[in-house]
Amino acid sequence: MGYACPVCETPQRDAEHLANHLAFTAMLHGDAHERWLDETVPGWASEGAAELAPIVADHAEETPYDEVFEESLPADRHDHADHAHDTPAGGATAFEADDLDAEAQQTLAAAKEMTRAMLGGDGDTGRDGADDPDGDGKA
Repeated sequence: MGYACPVCETPQRDAEHLANHLAFTAMLHGDAHERWLDETVPGWASEGAAELAPIVADHAEETPYDEVFEESLPADRHDHADHAHDTPAGGATAFEADDLDAEAQQTLAAAKEMTRAMLGGDGDTGRDGADDPDGDGKA
């Protein structure tokens, strides 16, 4: 059993996934998800998924959530067993942060901060280029 989002009814695997769905949708789109969180969980933006999960689960309907496992997928689905896709050298991302608009840059900064908080430290991997100017994966 999972939980249906109390805003859009999209099923989520568990309470933590529901908390992440609500928070990320609110941060990326604002909309009804943000209004619901503001009304239901004041201060939600400073909480992590573990803190939000039990609160949002109390306000959500339990709903069936079917897990999909690799062995349950059709045999002719696209997989990478016989080929690989090109990946950028040096772990570079497919875009440069400077190419993003102001709202996207703020969202990216918020996501980085949440990752640092989740990792319990500064969480800096140097992948944003600040500590890796030539993009070779070395500081």
